Amino acid sequence: MSSSSPAAGKNFRDIGQRAVASGRFIANIRDMTPTLRIASYNLQKCVGLDMRRRPDRTLRVIDALKASVVVLQEADKRLPPRPAALPRDLLASHGWRILPFGQPKGSLGFHGNAILVRPEVTMVAREKIDLPGLEPRGAVRADLMTPIGPLRIVGVHLGLLRRYRLLQLQAVTRGLRDLPPMPTLLAGDFNEWGPVSALDTATPGLRFAKAAHSFPAPRPVAALDRFALGPGLEAAATGVFTGRPAPIASDHLPVWIDLAPATPPVADTDQKEAELQP
Repeated sequence: MSSSSPAAGKNFRDIGQRAVASGRFIANIRDMTPTLRIASYNLQKCVGLDMRRRPDRTLRVIDALKASVVVLQEADKRLPPRPAALPRDLLASHGWRILPFGQPKGSLGFHGNAILVRPEVTMVAREKIDLPGLEPRGAVRADLMTPIGPLRIVGVHLGLLRRYRLLQLQAVTRGLRDLPPMPTLLAGDFNEWGPVSALDTATPGLRFAKAAHSFPAPRPVAALDRFALGPGLEAAATGVFTGRPAPIASDHLPVWIDLAPATPPVADTDQKEAELQP
């Protein structure tokens, strides 16, 4: 069905109305630019700094982010068959949908990478991405329809060594070049302790958003958790969530970004008129 059809138009209006009602679809009052909140959170398998596994506590943090999409790392336990650290029925009871990267009745994600969405977001395509490195790593890609339009999200949890982080990002961006164009966001735990510019050579066409320190949670000193934006997107705001119980629920604090469609450049009217003069 064409996106210009009356039925499709109604569907998009319905998606937007649900998002506005939930408070997750935000309008910048100054210029009325719609934004959509995306969050990223390394759960540490729901084990807090008190060494207690508390999925209910983790979910309190996720809900408090007020995001439409949450990209998760370490969402599953480590050993095969890697059962979900965050129970599916608990997520469903809080209105979250789990995108299908894991195993039915088993893991939530792929190599611990998972994506949760609210009802106003629908998935149109997905991919599991194997990444190079000494340790098993992967990424997940979801092409979504959201209240601000089409959006491609890639969730990553990169390696501990920069050499492999660069190789892994190169694998992701190489795969993106083979896909039809779509506004794209990379989100996750980049594990980069140094200047993020060190990753620029592996992320052509992407730019990293301003990031606050998110690790370790009690007293953050490093911005390991980040977002990288492709053409067509702008960061209206970014932040790190420090509200309770986030500082004890994991060793990472969750981060968020309010995405907006990129504003097209304003044409220079005087110049255009001069060019049209005989």
